[in-house]
Amino acid sequence: MTRTLLMLGLLALAGCGTVEGIGEDISAGARAVRNAF
Repeated sequence: MTRTLLMLGLLALAGCGTVEGIGEDISAGARAVRNAF
């Protein structure tokens, strides 16, 4: 289980490529959660 979560996390970070990309992804996730409520 831990190995699977680690791999998913690494793939997500690799998809971002930059620190700016990570920030955009986090912001998009926060907006999606906020809009769900």
